[in-house]
Amino acid sequence: MKKNIFIFTLTFFLSIASLVADSNNPEEVLISGKQVGRLQTELIKEASGIAASRKNPGVLWIHNDSGNSASLYALNIKGELLGNFRVEDATCRDWEDIAIGPGPDEKLDYLYIGDIGDNAEKHSSVIIYRVPEPAVDPNGELIKAKTEPAEKIELVYPDGPKDAETLMIDPSNGDIYIVTKRQLYGRVYRAAYPHSTKQKITMSPITVLPIALATGGDISRDGRYIVVRNLSQASIWTRPKDKPLQDAFSQKPIEITLMPEPQGEAICFDASSSGFFTVSEKKNPFIYYFTGLKALNETNN
Repeated sequence: MKKNIFIFTLTFFLSIASLVADSNNPEEVLISGKQVGRLQTELIKEASGIAASRKNPGVLWIHNDSGNSASLYALNIKGELLGNFRVEDATCRDWEDIAIGPGPDEKLDYLYIGDIGDNAEKHSSVIIYRVPEPAVDPNGELIKAKTEPAEKIELVYPDGPKDAETLMIDPSNGDIYIVTKRQLYGRVYRAAYPHSTKQKITMSPITVLPIALATGGDISRDGRYIVVRNLSQASIWTRPKDKPLQDAFSQKPIEITLMPEPQGEAICFDASSSGFFTVSEKKNPFIYYFTGLKALNETNN
């Protein structure tokens, strides 16, 4: 979506302020990023969400923003297209993020697609589509197929419509988390598992985060880390052992300066919980990978 000058300027100065405040944080140097690939398909015009596959090693799931088909694209780390999957029984009003987590069948991993964008903050509800993760062979021929029929989870904010671009799933219990964007500080809402697909679910407000204009987020597969990003930086929270996810947000986050990205949009942890990927919304963006979570694990033990 279009970002105006005010949003960019505000984010820039907030990022600088955060760097100055945390310049003496020794944990910050543990995380470093590098370019590992570039999106090489014209099918992805505005990469809005990214998730690292747990079923298919070395595969990334990416989708477009609003105004595009209800499709998911499987790519390898280099950015080469492996599969184009039309999501059955789904429409794309404003898809903003994607996450992977548990669902009705405990033997499966599910893709959760967040139709949660609402620039004008006028929609009475938002939709999360849930589908079992398809199989993809990184060494096979290009796949063009349909997913299984998507289940539709309809969510309502308790205090009126919100624009959001961040969807996260707690791997330990399947709870859905959404972080809003338009407020100066992102508001976190939760929809506890299990999720009805028959009636609307009113989410619960959890907390407010010290990050402005959130454009993406994720929870690591081991459930230990939560990351939320904006255009230029990411905040990482550590979940206290054997504690609810929301307890992590009472801790001070580690602030990470991201690689320069025009309209930096999406972020996800890798399947091993040892690093994370980022990608921009611009055409044919670079894929960046940040390492260092393993060292952070050792620091926090």
